[in-house]
Amino acid sequence: MPQVVWWLTIAGIAGLLLFDFAAHVRKAHVPSLREAALWSTVYVGIAIVFGVGVFVFGGSTMGTEYFAGYVTEKALSVDNLFVFLIIMSSFKVPRADQQKVLLFGIVFSLIARTGFILLGAALINLFAWVFYIFGVILLVTAGNLLKPEGEDSHEADNIVVRLARKLFHTTDTYDSDRLFTIENGRRAMTPMLLVMVAIGGTDILFALDSIPAIFGLTQNVYLVFTATAFSLLGLRQLYFLIDGLLNRLIYLAYGLAVILGFIGVKLILHALHENNVPFINNGQPVEVVEISTELSLSVIIGVLLVTVVASMTSAWGRAQNVIASARRHAIEYVDVETDPDRRAAIFAALLAEEATLKQLPERYRARIREEEKLMALLERAHAEHTRTTTSVANPAER
Repeated sequence: MPQVVWWLTIAGIAGLLLFDFAAHVRKAHVPSLREAALWSTVYVGIAIVFGVGVFVFGGSTMGTEYFAGYVTEKALSVDNLFVFLIIMSSFKVPRADQQKVLLFGIVFSLIARTGFILLGAALINLFAWVFYIFGVILLVTAGNLLKPEGEDSHEADNIVVRLARKLFHTTDTYDSDRLFTIENGRRAMTPMLLVMVAIGGTDILFALDSIPAIFGLTQNVYLVFTATAFSLLGLRQLYFLIDGLLNRLIYLAYGLAVILGFIGVKLILHALHENNVPFINNGQPVEVVEISTELSLSVIIGVLLVTVVASMTSAWGRAQNVIASARRHAIEYVDVETDPDRRAAIFAALLAEEATLKQLPERYRARIREEEKLMALLERAHAEHTRTTTSVANPAER
């Protein structure tokens, strides 16, 4: 790929990120559904137009490889949003400030993945057996996705955060969206910076399965970079657009496991076809059937469609969606929100969600009652509401 095309592409992506910050993130606010839907559509449209350009100027093979990589990386990015949601809930990030955290996560992710892309490309050029390693990584990742995991599976207070707390003076209270504040006359690191550190540290782990997956679909470094970059652009808007549906996608992990396992097999078959490892077939290529990119794209889209439809039509998926909303509203009411009118609206929404949960079949209600942390959180919310209303009714007690 000509160097001028690389520089123009990088400048375009950097420009989109700067525009995103200046137009949407600089002033803290909660995006409306209309705003999130509009800009999600714009960014997906840009990615599609770019892909059409790849088809026109690079040919059908490059175009198919780009779209296969883009769809796979986009699906993995949506799965990453689950973890971002857990981390931001753990740090009790105010809703209006979550945009800034997400944009930082996207920028850090793009930088980290670019580094992994360059490293992966260098290894592939030097050692053909790297495809075996990439294939095994994806198969192991697919197996891990099939394991049941709870909300505690992704620890927000990771080693990087603990090190930051140990080395720097930190505070447990937010100061708008500032990264540092003054507490007791000393400069202190706010939770806003700590949550960014937590997301950045976690994102490095995401790249370990994301990059091998896309190298399994194309070894064109330009396509790997652009498909990865465009899958990340617009992720912030997508978060607010599908936030209420994230927990409803209960089968997404299974779909991703199938996709990553499929790409892992594809990589191993490709490694066998290019084999030069001495202890495999005496260092000679093995005659195997290779999976075409067109078939890969069809499988990826088909699996994602089945996964999404199955999740959206699942009764337990709908229940999970209500549970997630109730959990978030309880946390906001107890630990985050201070405005009386906003708190009243949040508690009203929480009551409506609890009423919906009570109408679920008994087998689902029994599973909900087993979630001790959730039940304790709901009890705290009701106790806080009772305390607040009592305090308002009896101002002499305040």
